[in-house]
Amino acid sequence: MSVELATSLLADALVVFGVFIMTIGVYGMIRLPDTYTRLHATSKAVVLGVISLLAASVVTGDPEIILRVALIGVFLVLTTPVSAHVIARAAYSREEKMVSPDAVDESSKDLAGR
Repeated sequence: MSVELATSLLADALVVFGVFIMTIGVYGMIRLPDTYTRLHATSKAVVLGVISLLAASVVTGDPEIILRVALIGVFLVLTTPVSAHVIARAAYSREEKMVSPDAVDESSKDLAGR
């Protein structure tokens, strides 16, 4: 197997994996019941899916692209958790409840007495 064929197959596999992960994130956004679980699904999809797509472009090998992809990856890894935290904090400030029956609000005052 030639090197070009191997890198092409690896890039294709990374693209398929990234699209699959992002599809699961979209499905989670539609299917999950409340803001907090939706936020979890979408933030994981961004990090895993987009980083996989970025890795596919690194495999192609252009040196200019590698630096840009590294900067985009670092930016996503740093900003995705921060934005997810801000959205969750805003939902908590608006007193949005967790819909799942098994969910436990650990910040609730009635847990202090147990």
